[in-house]
Amino acid sequence: MYGQKFLLNERCASPKCALSRRRTRPGQHGSKIRILSEYGKELVEKQKVKFYYLLRERQMKKYFKLAEKAKEPTPIALAKILEKRLDNIVFRAGFFTSKPQARQAVVHGHIFVNGKKVDRPSYLVEIGDVISPNPRSLKKGIFNGIYDRIKKYQPPSWIELNKEKLEAKIVGEPVIEELKLPFDYSLVVEFYGR
Repeated sequence: MYGQKFLLNERCASPKCALSRRRTRPGQHGSKIRILSEYGKELVEKQKVKFYYLLRERQMKKYFKLAEKAKEPTPIALAKILEKRLDNIVFRAGFFTSKPQARQAVVHGHIFVNGKKVDRPSYLVEIGDVISPNPRSLKKGIFNGIYDRIKKYQPPSWIELNKEKLEAKIVGEPVIEELKLPFDYSLVVEFYGR
């Protein structure tokens, strides 16, 4: 897990990221090389996914069970389900610079889905849903500089962004290859399939 960079905020895209500066794990014994078992590799991969999407174990198990019931292969279905979470979509639409910030905005009721307030970060969006900030919340500090950020931002292909109205419309299924995520979802599926 150490040495892996996650783009959770702008700082990790720059050379100032702690993971870029430090080549070893933290602590006195960080320089030792550990060889992981198969179970260890699966566990580390699962923990990386949980950390990236800000999930708890119970939520992760719930999403795995949903992915198992899907018609497509379980690893692809799991990746798509995680990408369709509301807090993740708000981040991918470019409204916020970090996932924790996007999650906080959803929890505090600053985000509308199809014109209605939704305060659950785990809400799964569907094709055709329109996500927008609460118009009354735009004056709050959490939205400072949103218009400048949105002008430069290019969202993924499945999100259609109206930069003037600050609306993001879901126009298709998430394309996992486009995101280039550093996870092996098949290891996560193997972990939960035990």
